Amino acid sequence: MLRTPAGALYTGITTDVTRRLAQHQSGKGAKALRGKGELQLVFHCAAGNRSLASKLEIRVKKLSKSQKELLVSRLPENLEHYLESLAARP
Repeated sequence: MLRTPAGALYTGITTDVTRRLAQHQSGKGAKALRGKGELQLVFHCAAGNRSLASKLEIRVKKLSKSQKELLVSRLPENLEHYLESLAARP
């Protein structure tokens, strides 16, 4: 997850976090981030494979802004278990 200077959070997947962040910073990444200023990497984790990464990305994108901020502040070691715990809450 990347944070823009305005505080927005962007979620995506990649096999190389450093390379992808550099692409976003140079304006060659997602259109949504072009011209947004200096981006900050605030959360990343290994997913194991592309299929699981895509599924986790969808689940994270469905979180509310406050839930995403909580994720960033807690930095869980296992994102899949963390998301399951959120889903189990009333």
